[in-house]
Amino acid sequence: MTATAPTDQYSLTDEQIALRDMIRQVVIERVAPRAAEIDAKAEYPWDLRELFSELNLFGLPFAEEYGGTGTGTLTLNMAIEEVSKACASTALMLMVQELGSLPISLFGTDEQKQTWLPKLASGQISPAFALSEPEAGSDPGGMITRAERDGDEWVINGTKNWISNIGIADFYVVFCVTDRDAGHSSGITAFIVEKDREGFSVGNIEHKLGIKGSPTGQPIFDDVRLPAENMIGEEGHGFKVAMGTLDHSRLGVAAQGLGIAQGCTDYAAAYAKERKQFGKPIAAFQAISFKLADMETGCAAGRELLYKASVKVDRNEPDMSKYSAMAKLFNSDLAMRNSIEAVQVLGGYGYVTEYPVERMMRDAKITQIYEGTNEIQRLVIGRAVTS
Repeated sequence: MTATAPTDQYSLTDEQIALRDMIRQVVIERVAPRAAEIDAKAEYPWDLRELFSELNLFGLPFAEEYGGTGTGTLTLNMAIEEVSKACASTALMLMVQELGSLPISLFGTDEQKQTWLPKLASGQISPAFALSEPEAGSDPGGMITRAERDGDEWVINGTKNWISNIGIADFYVVFCVTDRDAGHSSGITAFIVEKDREGFSVGNIEHKLGIKGSPTGQPIFDDVRLPAENMIGEEGHGFKVAMGTLDHSRLGVAAQGLGIAQGCTDYAAAYAKERKQFGKPIAAFQAISFKLADMETGCAAGRELLYKASVKVDRNEPDMSKYSAMAKLFNSDLAMRNSIEAVQVLGGYGYVTEYPVERMMRDAKITQIYEGTNEIQRLVIGRAVTS
């Protein structure tokens, strides 16, 4: 019997391992000491953004021809995981750099790619992805932001909601209704809207449970005029642009969730070895050691799923959407579960801001919600299984 080599496995290269270890050290030395302050002050970490730019981390989502590293989805998500172990807000800088640029990378014209991607890869500018609205979260069919043709221009009116990187982004990828009668499958179109366009403004800034170092809010479009070349893809293909983007980018949320879960596990394990009750470390008690065993097992399983899904996205395999949804679902639920358990391991100390696990628990919740709620992910997976 002849053994057949598997075709869908991944392996980490020496370069990937070296990059991961470098980022891990940077996170320990520079990110972790800033995490509590970023959360407490709800301040965007410009200093860490500059550091990441110097380390070329913003180049991770991009091809070499645009100044990126050309290292693919797996390497990017390894980086997001490492940063998220200490600070989910800071990791979101890398996630949004991919999310807001993917519509251009995947569907943009050569001119759009040459205009925007090199500046994004260098970290010189940052983007935002504006899909959700006050009445259109999981259902893009409820979208009311409208773009109307006026000669050679398009005019946008409406308000988006829950948009990450608000007020920071240099441009917004905005999804608009261009044909109300066509429905969301062929009536939505995507556009690039620069922050300095007349009629664009920033509305409400949300006060959030977690990831407070990444501003979230409402971009408002009041008769914003755009040239035709700002359209991404074809007219009426915006839903395809959005879904194609999310198939890739939701893996960043999976990586963020995994990082939070592993960070909680590592901290709880270290604490349990030091904290003594009844004359011995609490790690010696089965009730605690079993919690830690389940937490670590979940991280190992989530990592395998994330890495396999990342490779499938890089290879554009036909089941990549299902695997992307599974990785996001599993790791975001894991982040919530492990963070709750970490608080329990620390007891009263887990409930106060002097220790990081309460922040990690607050940060974890959003991973179950954004870039497609976990209820939507289950729909995606279920349809893939039963189709």
